[in-house]
Amino acid sequence: MNSLRQKIIFGYSVIGALVIGLSLFSFLELRLMQRQIAAGERVAEFFDISLELRRFEKNYFLYHQAADLAENREYVDRARALLREHELTFESLDEPARIGRLAGDLERYADLMEEYGQGRNTEELASNIRKTGKEIVTVADALAKAERSILQATLDRHRQILIGSVAGVILLVIVIGQLLSRRVVHPLKQMEASMAAVAAGRLAKLEMAAEDREIVSLTQAFNHVIQELELRQGQLVRSEKLAALGTLLSGVAHELNNPLSNIATSCQILVEEIDGAAPAFKQELLNQIDSETWRARQIVRSLLDYARDREFIRESLLVAPLVEETLRLMRGQIPAQVSVSTQIPEDLAIQGDKQRLQQAFLNLIRNAIEVAAESGNVQISARRVCGDRSSGPPGRMVFGQCAGQDEMAEIEVRDNGHGISADVLPRIFDPFFTTKEVGKGLGLGLFIVFEIIEEHRGCIDVESELGKGTAFFVRLPLGEKHV
Repeated sequence: MNSLRQKIIFGYSVIGALVIGLSLFSFLELRLMQRQIAAGERVAEFFDISLELRRFEKNYFLYHQAADLAENREYVDRARALLREHELTFESLDEPARIGRLAGDLERYADLMEEYGQGRNTEELASNIRKTGKEIVTVADALAKAERSILQATLDRHRQILIGSVAGVILLVIVIGQLLSRRVVHPLKQMEASMAAVAAGRLAKLEMAAEDREIVSLTQAFNHVIQELELRQGQLVRSEKLAALGTLLSGVAHELNNPLSNIATSCQILVEEIDGAAPAFKQELLNQIDSETWRARQIVRSLLDYARDREFIRESLLVAPLVEETLRLMRGQIPAQVSVSTQIPEDLAIQGDKQRLQQAFLNLIRNAIEVAAESGNVQISARRVCGDRSSGPPGRMVFGQCAGQDEMAEIEVRDNGHGISADVLPRIFDPFFTTKEVGKGLGLGLFIVFEIIEEHRGCIDVESELGKGTAFFVRLPLGEKHV
């Protein structure tokens, strides 16, 4: 029973069953008391009849009126009928033998009164009548006292059971309340303290040793929020760093632009001023200066585009120039022993934001170069593919959801490095997850790539084999054809 809800239902079910049981028991007790009260009424009636027959007995002895004898005879008949009809009730209050003697006394008393009424008015007969009548009244009184004692004992027992039951229910409610307090209130206080810590800027995960499913789910949700806050905090720090980097790149680019413009202008003037008789070697050197100056200016322009912080702008971009410009930006980071080759159709275009896509391709290519650092090669290719991913090659792990299109552009970045193990592959796009040594990566590169591709309504497939390399397949919506 690992659910707080189930435990609450179980607790209240126990209380409900106890209340129902007490109600049923009380109902049975009340029925028993009702029977005992009815039996008491019969006993009381018998006692009253016995007193009445004695009263008319005395009246007859004093006045010798036939009416008194008839009344006495009637009460004797009523007593015998009552004792005969409720014999079991009377036997439950006293010994059956004594009840049998009581019935015999009634019969003997009736016979004695009948004999006395026929004219035998002897003192001995009258004494026997009085003695038998007294015995009848004594037994009737004993029966009445026994019935009252049993009824009082029943009432006392019912009162004790009722008090005990109420105390038991109260105790059970207190126990359930304490359990709920420990299971619910204490974890909530812990969570309140953790929230106060979060509000104070301390992002600490909530460690709560609870077995209840609701508390566990709440703890997991809270820790997920903390994880998201840490992630967003890291993203804000990264954004601040990128903004600072953009400012730096923008300043450096502007500072480089002026001398590069002067160099290019001076070189063009010098080329025009030198006559055709100049040695070919000097002419070639001047042409190289002019060419490299314009290439440097292109790099500066690319840096400015990359550093400029602007809103998402979706436009049609040719893949080949985009990849070439990205490679120019990182030309100095490519080791001499690593070869980078491209095979991209000139007319293949995609829809997206140039700056963000450059950032994504830069991260993918840089990772490929790093793992292929020892005499390796990186291949970048692109093609049109079917938008349905279910028809893709087997062995690929898919990440993200592509927009439903008939055709898409697929850009492949493949290296021949050491590959990625199967247990690590599903986590490569998680934030702050990295297999690099401490200090050589924050684990945000591929996470940023995934976010950028998702922002463009694209998706990524990955296939990797240990010892043979890794390939990333970026799928993006097609752009308009460029003429």
